[in-house]
Amino acid sequence: MKMRINTKKVILFLAITFAADWALAGAFFAAGLGTNRLLYGMLAALYMLVPAASAFIVQSIYRERVVGPLRVSFALNKWFLVAWLAPVALALGAWLVSLLLPGVSYTSDPLAILGRVGGRLTPEQLAQAAAQMRSISFAPLVLTAVGLFAGLLAGATINAVFAFGEELGWRGLLLRELAPLGFWKSAGVIGLIWGVWHAPLIFHGHNYPQHPVLGVAMMTLWTLLLSPILSYVTLRARSVVAAAVLHGTINGVGGLSLFFLKGGNDLSVGLTGLAGMVVLALANVAVILHNRRASVPIDELLTSSEEAAGV
Repeated sequence: MKMRINTKKVILFLAITFAADWALAGAFFAAGLGTNRLLYGMLAALYMLVPAASAFIVQSIYRERVVGPLRVSFALNKWFLVAWLAPVALALGAWLVSLLLPGVSYTSDPLAILGRVGGRLTPEQLAQAAAQMRSISFAPLVLTAVGLFAGLLAGATINAVFAFGEELGWRGLLLRELAPLGFWKSAGVIGLIWGVWHAPLIFHGHNYPQHPVLGVAMMTLWTLLLSPILSYVTLRARSVVAAAVLHGTINGVGGLSLFFLKGGNDLSVGLTGLAGMVVLALANVAVILHNRRASVPIDELLTSSEEAAGV
């Protein structure tokens, strides 16, 4: 692989991605559509697909392939399983750390549980759902089991498809182009870019509805911590598809980290709060330790032949 960063190519990719997504979000919110849950879901899905479209455009302009150079491979290996199951451990870890925070405690009250994860429900719908849960034995455990199953299923299917829309850009094109920086620096730069890219959605309440302004900084810190994990899985699996599975499953099971919790807020509890960042920091330590024991160092995989990724 080349050992110089093609700055013009990187800037072109970022310009297309940011211009398209920020213009899309700007027009959406300027039109006053932000309160429509269905339309917002469609916006978020389309927003995630733009980095992949940008990667295709840039690769076409530079007359380069996508599948090999950007590590698009469906050759399954153990790292796909790691990508699928690791988010469950991250969510559980964030839940446990949340319980250690001041003012946060365990609760089995259905209304409290639904209040955390039922953001699309009206107060009347929440009360009705809570009443139904109270009438069912072991309802919270059933809800957790269903949420876990649904999250894992979605993470490897529909969520992975839309997450691929992001990952082809971040862990596909950018990871390849920034390879000369080395693993940790490239992951850090990508994480910073990725966090800022979320800004229009975060400003309008995504992930941090109680703190939309401070949420932008929190989201950027979160992506900085998650980026090395996604890059590591991409390189070990030799496939950006594995990163899409990891990303999609995090989106699918992340809400479980808020179950059975009372107290705290969107900045402190859950996978995207302070608790989750503690867990992601520990996961980065695990990456360091695993890399030390691995037969092939991660920087070697980062700079290995681009064609090998398509095998």
